[in-house]
Amino acid sequence: MLPLISKLSWRCTVTVALILTITGCAAINTSIEKSDLDVQTRASESVFLEPVAPSKRIIFVSVRNTSDRDLEIKPRIVERLSNSGYQITQDPDEAYFMLQANILKVGKDNQQASDSYLEAGFTGAALGNAVSGSSDTGKGIVIGALVGIIADALVDDTLYTMVTDLQLRERPRNNEVVTQQQSEESTQGSNTSISQSSSLSSVEWKIYHTRIVSTANQVNLEFDEAQAALEDGLIRSIAGFFAE
Repeated sequence: MLPLISKLSWRCTVTVALILTITGCAAINTSIEKSDLDVQTRASESVFLEPVAPSKRIIFVSVRNTSDRDLEIKPRIVERLSNSGYQITQDPDEAYFMLQANILKVGKDNQQASDSYLEAGFTGAALGNAVSGSSDTGKGIVIGALVGIIADALVDDTLYTMVTDLQLRERPRNNEVVTQQQSEESTQGSNTSISQSSSLSSVEWKIYHTRIVSTANQVNLEFDEAQAALEDGLIRSIAGFFAE
């Protein structure tokens, strides 16, 4: 009986040691690979606005923030556009360009979710594996899992995502006629569905839509450390549609 107990104990020790080694190596690799802040900003669609004379570089800017973070985006966008030769107006009627932005979401995510935002959808991951058993080997796996949880708590591969929807408008050129067809469906309550459609023979604006997704990734990253980089990426990307 004693040899059997010794064999089980030995297996338990080996199992725990193996899990500790793997977990420790993974934590060390993550710490090394993600030690520097990595910031990326991507747009779902390219938008090409027509070049215009300096006298027509008049733009109306509207930036809304429906996320739960306090951000100072609009003043910096206005400053960036002004430095690029654009005149900022508060009157949409005298504008030749219009920039409308809404910051939808700012928070922690994983890379898969961040990628899905560019496809206008959210992809969640199902988690949860239960390990149980009465043998010493099973106990070793449970202990190893607990060690893994502790290691993950100490070394967190953190990724923050900022999602912003943009609507860009520009006036048609001389003798250019723009037609528009629009349809919209919405649901109210549990049983009511509303469908609307409209058709205009001529409109005053050419309209473009795109989504900007900015990410900041680093081990044990706090939002206060990521905020400036996320804002910089968003502002640079928005201004890039207008400034050459």
